[in-house]
Amino acid sequence: MRVLVVGHGMVGSRLVEDLADAGDVEVTVLGAEPYEPYNRVLLSEVVAGRVDVASIMLPRPGETAGAAVHAGTTALAIDRAARVVLDDAGAAHTYDALVLATGARARVPDLPGLVPLPAGAHALRTLDDAREIVAASANARRAVVVGGGVLGLEAACGLAGRGLDVTVVHAGAHVMDRQLDDEAAAAVAAGLDRLGVAQVTGAQTREVVLEDRHVRGVRVATAEIERVLPADLLVLTTGTVPETGLAAAAGLAVRRGVVVGTDGATSDPAVFAVGDCAEPPEGATGLVAQGWDQARRLAALLGARAGGREVAVAAPEPVHGTDVVRLKAAGLEVVAMGVCGSRRSPEAAAARSVRLGDPTAGRHVEVVVHDGVVVGATCVGAGPVAADLVAAYARRTPAPRDPAQLLLRPVRGAAAEGAEPSPTLMPDRATVCRCNGVTKGDVVACWRHGARSVEEVARRTRATTGCGGCTEAVCGIVDWLRRSDPSADEPAAATAPGASSVRAPDPEEAVAR
Repeated sequence: MRVLVVGHGMVGSRLVEDLADAGDVEVTVLGAEPYEPYNRVLLSEVVAGRVDVASIMLPRPGETAGAAVHAGTTALAIDRAARVVLDDAGAAHTYDALVLATGARARVPDLPGLVPLPAGAHALRTLDDAREIVAASANARRAVVVGGGVLGLEAACGLAGRGLDVTVVHAGAHVMDRQLDDEAAAAVAAGLDRLGVAQVTGAQTREVVLEDRHVRGVRVATAEIERVLPADLLVLTTGTVPETGLAAAAGLAVRRGVVVGTDGATSDPAVFAVGDCAEPPEGATGLVAQGWDQARRLAALLGARAGGREVAVAAPEPVHGTDVVRLKAAGLEVVAMGVCGSRRSPEAAAARSVRLGDPTAGRHVEVVVHDGVVVGATCVGAGPVAADLVAAYARRTPAPRDPAQLLLRPVRGAAAEGAEPSPTLMPDRATVCRCNGVTKGDVVACWRHGARSVEEVARRTRATTGCGGCTEAVCGIVDWLRRSDPSADEPAAATAPGASSVRAPDPEEAVAR
């Protein structure tokens, strides 16, 4: 079976890897960007200077044997009758199954002075965008970030860390209005103030002020006043738009995204769509975990068809704990999950909610419990408590009868306040990386089979390659294994053939000792 994949981002590359084990499948990939796949979720870390470009390149757990990857090649048109895709180099690629993994593009507001993008104005969606923002920040003094969601705040904090005067402009009543209520947002605002990031909320962006086609300011209007915010760097973080142009031009059914069924098939049974460009029956979450699950299930389907088998594809079952939202910014910790902010359903009315507010310190914690388990939480400026609550929420740990105890002491099995959870207290079945379903036992097994660094563990398990929220935990487990089994760092050749090698300690044994 000839499978043509259009798009080589986080989801497209995962599909290619999964297809390598799918059977008699010949894979061709067209990737518009001239790079190896990279972790788009961590682009704000590049802007902040906390990681370099090499660090966000995705590890390749297995060689994609037989896959022909054409990087820097854009698909221009689909001829569905002939089952051919034409690219910008004039080449024609035939297929038996076509998979669209074209992702989404940054949404650019339709504002005077912004179309086309002038010098000094940048969206933040691609690796090139991040590089251009970093380069522009070297000669800029004042930056305006339009969009006060997670990405906007991460970019703003990163630019402030580079020494720029930064203002965030947001149309909502407060920043991160999807995840936070008024009290939590006030704590975030206090944290932003300490980092030197100003905020203008409830604001409409009217115009980008230019001089010689270069950004010089942004005109905004609130209920009280209209004014121009001086700026020589403008960063746009106003959401994304699914890339559906190729599908629409080919006559496929398109709404906001490319309409697909539970099996990922479009209105043409030979064409499929996965990731941010797709609109599945259960709705698109925008989270990479959903795209990776779509890739895994589609690879299994295509592999079965290549082997002459037909398989029924059931609707995906929701994976609890994949909706944890983390703001990654130096000096500002925000974690929200489940029932929080505007995500409160009528069913949650029977839930118990306990909160701790400390606006002066920029700290706010709320936990929501229903039917004896944590169903939601919001944590601002409370790292250790946030780690405990994420674990309780993801594992559905039974909550104490008095939910206030969740705020006053660590969840059972976690470390004491101010300390990181010890890997020895985590059971093997505990999920470390929820994006990829990697458990602590998987990491330990990698160590026992020769993985001696976080990078090697990532290549073998894909842990840390999603949202990045598990990186600290994976590092902690690897460090614990290294301390517990220092002899494992000796060269493998030192172990004679047939001799028993030193194994990492079993976690349950470690607890017993």
